[in-house]
Amino acid sequence: MRLPAPYIFCSILISIGGLLFGLDTGCIGPITTMPTFLDSFGPLSSTIHGILVSSILIPASLTSFFAGNVADRMGRIRTCSIGGLVFAVGTALEAAAQNLAMLFVGRCITGVGEGLFLSTLVVYVCEIAPARQRGVLASVQQLLVTMGIAVGYFVCYGTVRSSATSFSWRFPFALQSFLAFTYAVSAFFFLPESPRWLKTKGRMDDSHDAWEKLGIADAEREKDERSNQNLTVQEPESLALTPIRSRQSIHSAHQTSWLAVFAKDVRKRTFLGCFLMGMQQLSGIDGVLYYAPLLFQQAGLNSSTSSFLASGVSALLMFLITIPAFILADKWGRRTSTLVGGILLSSTMFLIGALYASGVVHGSHGAARWIVIILIYIFALTYCTTWAVGIKIYASEIQPPKTRAPATSLAQSSNWVVNFVVAFTTPVFLQRSSSGIYFMFGAASLLTVVVCATEMPETKGKTLEEIDGAFEHGGEDGQQKRSVGRRAVGLLRKWQRGRLGQRGAPVDNHEM
Repeated sequence: MRLPAPYIFCSILISIGGLLFGLDTGCIGPITTMPTFLDSFGPLSSTIHGILVSSILIPASLTSFFAGNVADRMGRIRTCSIGGLVFAVGTALEAAAQNLAMLFVGRCITGVGEGLFLSTLVVYVCEIAPARQRGVLASVQQLLVTMGIAVGYFVCYGTVRSSATSFSWRFPFALQSFLAFTYAVSAFFFLPESPRWLKTKGRMDDSHDAWEKLGIADAEREKDERSNQNLTVQEPESLALTPIRSRQSIHSAHQTSWLAVFAKDVRKRTFLGCFLMGMQQLSGIDGVLYYAPLLFQQAGLNSSTSSFLASGVSALLMFLITIPAFILADKWGRRTSTLVGGILLSSTMFLIGALYASGVVHGSHGAARWIVIILIYIFALTYCTTWAVGIKIYASEIQPPKTRAPATSLAQSSNWVVNFVVAFTTPVFLQRSSSGIYFMFGAASLLTVVVCATEMPETKGKTLEEIDGAFEHGGEDGQQKRSVGRRAVGLLRKWQRGRLGQRGAPVDNHEM
């Protein structure tokens, strides 16, 4: 039996960072509603509840903003390893928390770690994966995120049923700390650095060795080189993906400010990546994931064990449906996935909002509450098969080589900021209005569909270099328009010179 190529194992190992993120997302909502947690810290107001859950996100956002520069200076692997270690320290503090202040500090430290490795691991996978498999391998992270969410819910379901002490909420944090430490050590010692990053540092021999360790065939590397030769515009900083003749010149060229992401030739891609990553969260997915027990209680599942179980079932279904979604990531285009997913997401949110606004949802009786629960399931499953798989890949792969790491980090930072707003405000909104927040999430998804219908070119099956060239030349539509324009100019010139001749006469292709 032939073993998979080493780059597949490397992509899976680095993507375990997604499992850590999923564990935190799946655990924190159930933990903060556990009776033993409330016995330790007292009842939480909706504002304190929102602050505690979302406190991880602002540090993650700030760290993610600078993670691109850190990854460009220190390397992809070191950045992910450091992030894993910081995450381990933060969750250890959460597990040992004696008061809300200590728990809050622990979550802030955990956020710093998340911001480092989550922003960088997708860049690493995109840089080591062949174009034909990049969508699938970059989607492994999302598969592991959904796995982590499911594991988190069921771990909390198990501990709340088996223990009436603080162990029921401390153990999930301790488990995260152990896994994060293992992840950091394993990535540092077993993963080769990105050969493309090594090339930007002029370390050609190390880059060649990294390609060998990854098991990337020479034909794949040559394809990248040919793609670069076809690019008509090559900025000095873009030489990370072309043959390097001077170690000194490429090293000095790479020392660019993070403000380069707003340069005229790349800012459209930067803004598009930030917009997509921000709207991904404003769809309401983390409002559902963080507060699933609360949403199910609102719909009529009043006991903590039943709401935890319902949350765990939804997470398990999300994990199962993500498996075919990530396998088919390169079969279904990113653009199609985003548009169809956005329409379905907005529809489910509008329906839930309409049910609550009409007053037909009752916690103790009626069919409407079950419709709400089913719609929440449909929303989560739709997200996992569409936006969760494609948007993060797209936001990274459309960036040019010279700004890929900082632009991806900036997009991830926008994701964290919006995530914070959603996580902080969801319990407050739910307390004040049972329907308003669903209408807001639905409107955000619908707006994304409108923008993407006009501004989102397809990238499925293209190498990073081909994507870069398409954006530089205005995409396929732009190339077709220019081709038509050149033909029109050629015909006009022939007519002016009286060289068109009779109708149907042969055309001089040289001047076309």
